[in-house]
Amino acid sequence: MSFWKRIFGGGADDKEPGAPTTTAEVEHNGFTILAQPYKAEGGYQTAGLVTKGEGEARREHRFVRADRFPSLDDATEFSLRKGRQLVDEQGERMFR
Repeated sequence: MSFWKRIFGGGADDKEPGAPTTTAEVEHNGFTILAQPYKAEGGYQTAGLVTKGEGEARREHRFVRADRFPSLDDATEFSLRKGRQLVDEQGERMFR
């Protein structure tokens, strides 16, 4: 690794650019909800992933909402709330 990458954050532990980072995870009615808010325009954008199943049977639904929050904790909590709402309102239909 080059000297400049180490100084400016290009370390071996860095994720791929744009790769979502999970800040919290909960189980809800048989689904797994992962909060994945990301930094956007001075705040944190509501985003996440709802999954069900494992291995080849695993299904995923990514969501992003317009809501932004000044703190990562607030964005994480709201992302989990939106994930629960999706599960409650759509259930299995979200994977169609």
